[in-house]
Amino acid sequence: MTKKIETYLEKLIPERDAVLREMEEYARDEDFPIVGPLVGRYLYQSAMTIKARRVLELGSGFGYSAFWFSLAMKGKGKIVMTDTVVANKRRAFDYFKRAGLQSQFEFKVGDALKSVKRIDGEFDIVLNDIDKIGYPKTIDIAASKLRKGGLFITDNLIWSGKVCERNPDETTEAIVAFTRNLYNDSRFFTTVLPLRDGIGVAIRL
Repeated sequence: MTKKIETYLEKLIPERDAVLREMEEYARDEDFPIVGPLVGRYLYQSAMTIKARRVLELGSGFGYSAFWFSLAMKGKGKIVMTDTVVANKRRAFDYFKRAGLQSQFEFKVGDALKSVKRIDGEFDIVLNDIDKIGYPKTIDIAASKLRKGGLFITDNLIWSGKVCERNPDETTEAIVAFTRNLYNDSRFFTTVLPLRDGIGVAIRL
């Protein structure tokens, strides 16, 4: 998505929760990557559409996407979060508390690909936003954790257009390999939406 179109769409978004806007300001000031309000609203819609009650996030940062999922679940359900930085856990729970979110949050500090091995149960949505080098390893994880009809949502699949370059770097190659493998995986039906930096949406068959 071009910056011009992204700015146009962002201006159409109605006023958001004050804490959400504070999180966006923090991300902008600290140059911290978040999915942003355009994708946040998509996550909200997705969770509402399939009546999600259990969400697993591979890469949660300081809780921005989890905030949108919680709003969609209207205080119900459980969101399991993962991130390598303990300070992000503290910041996330501070935001959740001040916003009065009532969902059950579980935050595992550590590498998401290792943490997920200690997470039991089936999920309605798996959100993938870890370091891009690790993307190809998340497909089997999502397939094992999702219920039939559940959604596997992945951020940054357009990667600022780098996926179209003839000589991609290692990170871009991982994203391209992940996208190609996901499209060809018989356990999923996949679409990439050109929203913001590209959102992969795969339904578990």
